[in-house]
Order: sequence, then C-alpha cells, then structure tokens
Amino acid sequence: MDSMELRRNAIVELINENGTVSFARIKNTFPNVSEMTLRTDLKLLDKAKKIVRIHGGAKSVEMIVGTDDYLSRRSVRNIPEKQRIAGKALSVVREDTTIFLDSGSTTTLMARQFPDQSNLIYTTGLSCATELCSLSKATVMLPGGTLNRYSQSVCGISAIKELERVNFSQTFLGVTGFGFDTGFTCGSSEEAILKQTAIEQSEETIVLMDSSKVGTKSTFRICGLDRVDAVVSDGNLPEEFLEECRRLCVRVL
Repeated sequence: MDSMELRRNAIVELINENGTVSFARIKNTFPNVSEMTLRTDLKLLDKAKKIVRIHGGAKSVEMIVGTDDYLSRRSVRNIPEKQRIAGKALSVVREDTTIFLDSGSTTTLMARQFPDQSNLIYTTGLSCATELCSLSKATVMLPGGTLNRYSQSVCGISAIKELERVNFSQTFLGVTGFGFDTGFTCGSSEEAILKQTAIEQSEETIVLMDSSKVGTKSTFRICGLDRVDAVVSDGNLPEEFLEECRRLCVRVL
C-alpha cells in the first residue's frame, strides 16, 4: 500500500471516529501534506463514497446515511438472511391496521413481498414506497421531510411531526446495531428521534435485525430492548441476547 493510499485511509478513519471534522483539523493532522493535496484527497474520497464533503470539512458516511452503509451497498449483502427476516415479519402483519414501515434494505424486501390487503402503511423509505406501489388495496403514505439521497429515505422535523399525529398498530423498525450497554442504535440523531417517535406512537414495535448486528454499536441510541415487543432475525442470534429477550418477555421470531 503506497503512502497516498495510507494517508487517504487515515483521513477516512479520522472522519469516521469523529463524525464531523473541519478542514483545519485535517491540515493539522497531516502537517507535511499540502492543502491542495488534502483537498484532492477529500474530493476523491467523496467521489468514492467513503466520506461526504461539506462546507469547511467532511462528515462520515454513517452520520449522513443514518444507517450502517449506503442503501445500494446494503441491498446486496446477506440477501438470504434478509429475505428470511422479511418473510417472518410479514407473517405477523395484521390486516386492516395502520403500520409504520421503516426505511432500509430488509424493510424494502418486506415491502416487495407485502400482501395486497387493506392496510394504511406509512413509510420513510423511498424504496419501500416504490415496492408498495403495486398494491391496490393498501394506502401508502410517505411523510414529508428532508430527502437523504444516500439511504433513499425521508427524515427531519417535518417527518417526525407528521408521525406524531398517527397512531400505529405495528411499527417495523430497522436498526444499525445492538449493544447490551447501548441498546438499539443508528448513525443519525434525526433518524433516532424519528424511530423513537414511531415507537411511542405504536401499540407494538417489531425490530428487524440480522444476527451480525448484535455487538455492533453506532452513535445514537434509539431505545433499549425492553421498549420493543419482538425481534425478527435470521435464527443465529447469540444465546446471551436470547436469554435477555426471555427475561424481558420480548418475542423472537
């Protein structure tokens, strides 16, 4: 690995560790590299979707996306596991109810297989809404808000305020990770608040999470395991997690 690649990897690591980094701090971290070279590094790293350039510095992809990666990348990973999770989640959907369907690659697969039945479906995922377009009996609502072009979702105060007006029977939630000390987490403050709002407004909260996310921590806490009613996973959850679910009377599907 040459010095240029090592430097660019170090820049990405610095930005990921801090979330947002000013250009001045990057210059201070690499005092022997010219300003022009560092700006070129940031431009190319942004183009490669490893960081996101902003005015005066850069942000980590996780902070911008609000999930563990770009939707386009997540949608081609762990497909069999995600399909199993989506199928299990669909088995508990109640007809003639109002549901919240979170954004994400697993919920997109769930939307793709959603039965054509009477439901009022709110979703913040553009990919979910696209998949649900084929349904004739369901009504699909996409809250207004700020478009996150990386995760292809809607977020922000407008979307949060709209969800506060709705009472959901079920919320199907995506998460970035779970830690026993942190609970369920994601990478965006606004997204965490939106998910918390959906939980507060719902009679039943169901988390969709493959087993690889246990032990993975992200920046912003959504809620503890005690605030959800069920976890839908791929059948490979660690025994420690299953024991905690049993203790808290959280169903595991």
